[in-house]
Amino acid sequence: MKLLSFGWNVWWRLLRPQTLTASFVPVFIGTALALPYHYFRPELFICMLLASILIQSATNMFNEYYDYERGLDDRESQGIGGTIVRDGVSPQAVYRLAIACLCIALFLGVYISSQSSWWILLTGFCCMIVAYLYSGGPYPISSTPFGELMSGACMGTGIILIAFFIQTGIIGSLSLMVSVPTSILIGAILMANNIRDIEGDKKHGRKTLAILMGRSLAVTCLAGMFGLAYLWVILLVASGLVPVWALLSLISLPKAVRATSRFREQSASREPAVKGMIATAQTNTIFGLALSAGLFLHYLLS
Repeated sequence: MKLLSFGWNVWWRLLRPQTLTASFVPVFIGTALALPYHYFRPELFICMLLASILIQSATNMFNEYYDYERGLDDRESQGIGGTIVRDGVSPQAVYRLAIACLCIALFLGVYISSQSSWWILLTGFCCMIVAYLYSGGPYPISSTPFGELMSGACMGTGIILIAFFIQTGIIGSLSLMVSVPTSILIGAILMANNIRDIEGDKKHGRKTLAILMGRSLAVTCLAGMFGLAYLWVILLVASGLVPVWALLSLISLPKAVRATSRFREQSASREPAVKGMIATAQTNTIFGLALSAGLFLHYLLS
């Protein structure tokens, strides 16, 4: 009952909603790609959407728990949920809630697999392991240079392919090609997060890609990731693999420019970096939803 004494806003911050874009955007894209095959099962779409959000939420909770346990978070830390260090929620409660999220996601995965393929359950279980190992274990992925690659591959390519497969029963090369820019932008969210936290992460011995590259080069790399994502979409359209409606995703470009400019600001305050992180997440959201809308419009008009 003690957990109920905390306001809903405490639990909302624990989810780190600005990062949840990485879980639901790929589901929309994968499902939109399946529409030309004249397959759409809304119950599988909803279950996949909920399972992806739950796994991402659990990842964020494990991150909050283990960062607290390792002394990485304090009351002054920015960009965190803060439920432990600021709101007084017990670490054990956060950990148990993360486990509960994974259990519910596993239950949803069983249903999805029963309606498609049991390989989906194995794949989903592997995603759950990665969700834990991102922050947990003796060598957390979040402390290595491979965080961007792992998050992009699992949450970008992985989720899009699964969302497409459960609707169509196949994994086509097109779904793999279309997943690339989303994977890049999801990796960009983590890169932005690591640029924001670069000084604090250095003090705790982390070896993130941003630390190894240095702040200036990391910001340049972030800008390059944005550019590559947009270039990839343009090439897909030019090659005829996706309809011209996919160019709707370019409406997210101003957010990408804003994110890069915020990180290039020289300031003693971390506020510009926090705004840059938010703009990066918004870039992925607008990009993914606009791309999904473009694919959907093409399906309706063709």
